[in-house]
Amino acid sequence: MSPTPQRLQITAASPDPALLDLPWHIPLEEWPAETLAALPRGISRHIVRFAKMSGRVVAVKEIGETVAYREYELLRQLRRLDVPSVEPVGVITGRSDADGERLEAVLITKHLSFSLPYRALFSQSLRPDTATRLIDALAVLMVRLHLVGFYWGDVSLSNTLFRRDAETFAAYLVDAETGDLHDRLSDGQRSYDLEVARVNIIGELMDLQAGEFLEEDVDAVAIGDALAERYGELWRALTESESFTFGDRWRVQARIDRLNDLGFDVGELDITTDVDGTSVRIQPKVVDAGHHSRRLMRLTGLDVQENQARRLLNDLDEYRAATDRQREDESFVAHDWLTEIFEPAVRSVPRDLRGKLEPAQIYHELLDHRWYLSEQQGRDVPMQQAAKSYVKTILPTRPDEQAILGVQAGEIPDTDMIPQVDPDQLIG
Repeated sequence: MSPTPQRLQITAASPDPALLDLPWHIPLEEWPAETLAALPRGISRHIVRFAKMSGRVVAVKEIGETVAYREYELLRQLRRLDVPSVEPVGVITGRSDADGERLEAVLITKHLSFSLPYRALFSQSLRPDTATRLIDALAVLMVRLHLVGFYWGDVSLSNTLFRRDAETFAAYLVDAETGDLHDRLSDGQRSYDLEVARVNIIGELMDLQAGEFLEEDVDAVAIGDALAERYGELWRALTESESFTFGDRWRVQARIDRLNDLGFDVGELDITTDVDGTSVRIQPKVVDAGHHSRRLMRLTGLDVQENQARRLLNDLDEYRAATDRQREDESFVAHDWLTEIFEPAVRSVPRDLRGKLEPAQIYHELLDHRWYLSEQQGRDVPMQQAAKSYVKTILPTRPDEQAILGVQAGEIPDTDMIPQVDPDQLIG
């Protein structure tokens, strides 16, 4: 029986005709397998499915019409504010099934490549500090959201996606339906968001322990408390005023350098002196995340995560020193590093393995692997040889994080520990 004609209403900033090809007349829970992309799903209060569309993957969530439009607009605003969040595609209403019965509206967002829900990051053999690193990433995300005036309302690991960022993680907001955007948040709003996050995270970690995905001796309460501590440290560093005598003006640059080290640029700094000019007070007014990633983008055109950028910039600095080019223009040295070091190393990875990790993450692991081999052999192992060894012994064991198909959380192998390699296995 052919489906009853529908009066679909599609709201999208950049409409894709392929949206019309998806089976909107079928309840999302019953969508056929050939339409779906088998990606690991997090926990959600709504039905969510990943669908293949125009050679990419989108997340489709059934939700009330009013809430769908509201979340769509909030996600668009967060993207304009450059806050890490999923990208909205559109809202579809006017759905009905084959019998003409009304179906829920859907919110469509782009799938964030190389990202995973927190449950998919846990397995029996994962490093014990993984939970702590996820908490650190979530604290940074919360601070960034609060700085732009976004009140989340339901902070949790479940409402977040994580991408690898060198040895850490980067967190992205997924679910904004309980959120609200203000000119500025009160201390009470921030405190409530933080307490909700702490309680939710403790419960989620205890749930992982019950499912034997997290060691029993891990203190879930202490990790939840650590989120509040980490958030407080970062918030104070980015927002608190600082006073000093007029003769200590060097502390202005020191404050800027400290924020740069944390990965933030100072867009505007409020500097005032007292009446007699003997003391100075400074307070950051505008701070923007992404100090290192912006610098790397300017020098090389590479668009990567913040800690990946930090690691690549360190390698660039080492290349500059090793080639005795400290006095040359940095942009020329960066071009040569990109074409002579970074690109050949990444291209050494066979095409069928390039979906395992993002190129910048692969390069980060190559640097780690090269260091390990050099330590084992007592010599400086060339990058070309280290890359051959990495491709042969390490990368094939890694899961495909661009699209992990048909796996459960407990079946995902250890993705944090780089295996020890016998130096005799080095190909060269």
